[in-house]
Amino acid sequence: MNLDFHIKPEIRILGIDDSALFNEKVMIVGAIFRGGDWIDGVLRSEITRDGLDATEIICKMIKTSKHHGQVRAIILDGITYGGFNVVDIQMLYRKTGIPVIVVMRSYPDFEKIKSALKHFPDGEERWTIIKRAGEIEKIPSKKNPIYIQKAGISLETVKKIIQLTSIRSSIPEPLRVAHLIATGIILGESRGKA
Repeated sequence: MNLDFHIKPEIRILGIDDSALFNEKVMIVGAIFRGGDWIDGVLRSEITRDGLDATEIICKMIKTSKHHGQVRAIILDGITYGGFNVVDIQMLYRKTGIPVIVVMRSYPDFEKIKSALKHFPDGEERWTIIKRAGEIEKIPSKKNPIYIQKAGISLETVKKIIQLTSIRSSIPEPLRVAHLIATGIILGESRGKA
């Protein structure tokens, strides 16, 4: 079931990104924004590098937050965090009750992903979670088109949210800022692209 809702200019959006992969535990950061204009809160947790706990930990991070009841959409930077710790976006939506949008700068190379997953004893399980994320759709954005997957939300509503929150680049501001915070904390200075 896809939720359609009126997009208010100050809709609260949670963008989540991970930090650099230096340790067994990888920090994830959530930036809560009102629309694309200003940050309203920051969340932090840790997942296991190449583990299978990202979905559960992200759910817990959101549900135990004081912001849980106000967040109207979750935006993820791809569906793999901390190496190959795959987020089950359908389960994340079901457990939090908040629609999920996955944003990618380019179309994933599935052959390369399948090849990498052969190195994991539970590679088939990870591949099943990746397939369950659903169809990848190309949508226009500020400068360059982006690719998305979604759970619990219509494509039209996703487009409105992307348009509202992509202020400074093609990447929604909540995701861009989550990336800056996560890399800045771990590396001492923010680097790379969200």
